[in-house]
This record gives sequence, C-alpha cells and structure tokens, in this order.
Amino acid sequence: MKKGLLFFAVAVCFALPSELLHAQDTITAGQDIKNAAKKTGKAIGKGAQAVGNKTAELASKGKAVVVDKVHEGKQGPDGQVIYINNKSKFYWIDKKGHHRYIAESKLKNKSG
Repeated sequence: MKKGLLFFAVAVCFALPSELLHAQDTITAGQDIKNAAKKTGKAIGKGAQAVGNKTAELASKGKAVVVDKVHEGKQGPDGQVIYINNKSKFYWIDKKGHHRYIAESKLKNKSG
C-alpha cells in the first residue's frame, strides 16, 4: 500500500508541472481578442495618419496655387512643382503638406 501511494504521489508531482506548462502555452479567447484589437488599432492609426498627411498636402497645394505663383520654367531637385510666395521665396510642398524652401540656385530647368 505504501509503495502504491508513493508511486501515485511521485506521478502527480511529475504530471502537475507539465500540465501547468501546457496551460501557459495556449492563448485564451480574451487575450486573442485583445491582441487583435491592438493590431487593428495600430493599423487604423497608420491609415488615419496617411489620410491626414495627404489631406494636408492637397490643402497646402491648393492654397499655394491660389495665393502664390507657380514657377513655370523651373522644378525642384526631384521634379517638384516650385511656388513663389509674396516675399519672392521659392518653395515646394512635401508629402506632409509642409513648405520646403529652396534657394534659386538649387532649382533645375524643366525639360520638355
């Protein structure tokens, strides 16, 4: 009887830790939903940021066309449209809608 009880106690001691380890490997439905919500939130944030940047760019370009003059014969270093403000400063608008001022000497002639 003592051998059987001892054998049972040893078997329970070895079986119990392995069951606990397996229980930690599985993700509960609540954790899975929480992780999916985090990923979705990050994706929505990135999308909203991209939409905001594009909106700012289009708004800045629209305002620049109405308020400032477009320089017809020159372009920016990467082919950007160049605008001239009322203080005779040259600039182009980046993808976030910011004005990037540039010296007249760095402008390139338009080809074609």
